[in-house]
Amino acid sequence: MQVILLERVAKLGQMGDVVDVKPGFARNYLLPQGKALMASPDNVARFEAQKAQLEARNLETRKEAEALAERLDGQQFVVIRLASDTGSLYGAVTPRDAAEAATEAGFTVDRKQVSIAKPIKELGLHEAVVRLHPEVEVTIQLNVARSEEEAELQASGKSIQELAAEAEAEAEFEIAELFDDIGAAAQEDEELIASDSGAADEAEAGEEAGADSDEA
Repeated sequence: MQVILLERVAKLGQMGDVVDVKPGFARNYLLPQGKALMASPDNVARFEAQKAQLEARNLETRKEAEALAERLDGQQFVVIRLASDTGSLYGAVTPRDAAEAATEAGFTVDRKQVSIAKPIKELGLHEAVVRLHPEVEVTIQLNVARSEEEAELQASGKSIQELAAEAEAEAEFEIAELFDDIGAAAQEDEELIASDSGAADEAEAGEEAGADSDEA
């Protein structure tokens, strides 16, 4: 099926290009989204009549997108999620989550503008692409963590694996200290028992010596 593009479409072409696409892609996406027209003679004439207006509107929206892109590009947004100790999420972070995080931070972003290469199912820092305009896109970072404190640590460069290793090392250190304390207490008990036993032996020896003296 041939269509006329009314704006730039990635991997297809620029505004005004007549391209071949699959019928389903045209009917389900390009046509209802207003990104293309069926390539009929009437529509070609219609496009040519509106071309100057479409180009002017495209230029205006692109300038607005570029202004937003300057502020949005490279921004990091925190997404709090439940996860296991190994960092696996109980669910995935979606484009909707990314759009909501950006919007809460003061940026106007729609979930349809966000693209994530693969489902985010682990804690950590992940990249997402935001298409603000057919000709303008930026990259943002999603800081997926279990708490704001953990997000701050991840933002400083520590991974969940490093955090888990530190927590494990701290736990092992505390256990070692506990065993040391138990060992020291046990040694004190042994010394006390030995001291009491020695005193008892001395007393018994004294009593035996006194008995021998009386017999004599």
